[in-house]
Amino acid sequence: MKLFIVCSKHFYDRIPPIEERLLDLGHAVTLPNSYEDPFCEDRMKELGSREHLMFKQSMMRLHEPKIKSVEGLLVLNFNKGEEKNYIGGATFMEIVKAWELNKKIFLYNPIPENIFRDELLGTNPTLIYGDLNQIH
Repeated sequence: MKLFIVCSKHFYDRIPPIEERLLDLGHAVTLPNSYEDPFCEDRMKELGSREHLMFKQSMMRLHEPKIKSVEGLLVLNFNKGEEKNYIGGATFMEIVKAWELNKKIFLYNPIPENIFRDELLGTNPTLIYGDLNQIH
């Protein structure tokens, strides 16, 4: 299956072993936006609000073509500080786009108790509880 991995930039360092395992299982993997430079956004913020706005828009424009090119989304929702199974705004937008495009949505961990919970439930994701063998 062709999968697009999405998650907070704070989890990018956890992607390599997951990507390797997915490849071993015969999946093709598309990596997250700005994966090669996860904290580029921080530099854009320092440059000013206009630069940050342009950066955010360019990242959001990448969602649809990437999601269209895959069969499913793998959401890596790990704990971030005190937030259990964190899903941030950009990842939430990618999940919604995948749902709109009738793509499979896999959550690595259970749905978080956050402001998006009801909407996340509405996308009917498959919870894999960290077991990549559950992706099919």
